[in-house]
Amino acid sequence: MARSKKEKKIFVLDTSVILYDHNAVKNFQEHDVAIPITVLEELDNFKKGNDTKNFEAREFIRFIDKISGENKLQDWIPLEGTAKGQFKVQMNSRSTLDAEVVFDEKKADHRILNAALALQEEHPASKVIMVTKDINLRLKAKALNLPAEDYETGKIKNVDSLYTGKTVLNDIPSEVITRLHEEGTCPLTDVIKKGKPRKNQFFILKSERNSVLACYNPIEDCIDKVEKREVYGIRPRNAEQTFAIDAILNRDIKLLTIQGVAGSLEMRKNYRQIFLARPIVPLSNKDIGYLPGDVKSKLNPYMEPLWDNLKFIQSQFEEGDRYWNQIQEMLVKETLQIMPLAYIRGRSLSNVIFIVDEAQNLTPHEVKTIITRAGENTKIVFTGDIYQIDTPYLDTQSNGLSYLIDRVKDHKLYAHITLEKGERSELANLANELL
Repeated sequence: MARSKKEKKIFVLDTSVILYDHNAVKNFQEHDVAIPITVLEELDNFKKGNDTKNFEAREFIRFIDKISGENKLQDWIPLEGTAKGQFKVQMNSRSTLDAEVVFDEKKADHRILNAALALQEEHPASKVIMVTKDINLRLKAKALNLPAEDYETGKIKNVDSLYTGKTVLNDIPSEVITRLHEEGTCPLTDVIKKGKPRKNQFFILKSERNSVLACYNPIEDCIDKVEKREVYGIRPRNAEQTFAIDAILNRDIKLLTIQGVAGSLEMRKNYRQIFLARPIVPLSNKDIGYLPGDVKSKLNPYMEPLWDNLKFIQSQFEEGDRYWNQIQEMLVKETLQIMPLAYIRGRSLSNVIFIVDEAQNLTPHEVKTIITRAGENTKIVFTGDIYQIDTPYLDTQSNGLSYLIDRVKDHKLYAHITLEKGERSELANLANELL
């Protein structure tokens, strides 16, 4: 099929982009998109399994099958939709510059580079760009004078200005703060003279004489005082932790993002079950299949941090204490369950509070998948640190937690708080600050 004279760019996508977003080929506007045949070979290795990457691989393979029809994949095929470019599968072919020779190794990445280099020679009037979430592959492409970039769709442009959920307001009249302490609420205009804050936004309000912790209530359109509450022996150590507990216990907030969880057990009376989960990030990029034992045995090492947190909460009480017994009973009756995220697809979660730890290791699509599982009377809490990412091909801008905070920061069902100060121990803080 003849190519449009207006199309100036050809984007070559590698396997990491497809596993991140199976719809990636549709996100390059009027430009053309090519997939090296090696990518299809690699996707074949990912099509089986329950992880999101397996789902992405299967969905992309179905997409290729659908658009191919009676067309040959080696030819340019128009993508559906207005102002869309064309698509093709680039067969293995060598260009004048051979990546396998340059890097002295035969491997999939070098075959993908060769496919892009061949396209560059075949279409000298177009700018061929390698798109990959693999930083090293981008560097190799640039070393071969091949333009390369990250996949930008869904990335947050400036994480340094990411919504924190909290604002400090000085010069508040002391009588307003006194009223909040005495009555627990005040009109919004007493605090915010113009405009409105984000829904469920937290505040530290200060005058020369006093201060108070508060939150914007979008339902009543007023400012409410935030009480410092101790739950299950966990006492908030700063304003941010106080805000986090308040949001956890607020039944009107159905979706919450924070960096730590305290007080989730206090919600047991409002929900049928509490689920604790975290993404599985295998060490050294090995699949969990190499570990010995059954599925439960394989998953236990990855769930251990959740058990550690639960044991810490239980350790606040003497064995036999009412709260100690309640936690034990919840575990025995499976009112409180620790589960892997890999098995959530296809489920509907009703009457539960679902806490997802280490959410920075999720993709935006995985976060969306989790939230869409929510049924009636379900609350979802995502916790994590966007600067502590263990998953290959994710960074502070492209991970699911950053994406979620940026996209839903002004919805009445949502609240967020950034815990700016570490409260693990003096020793842990020393390591974060000096090492």
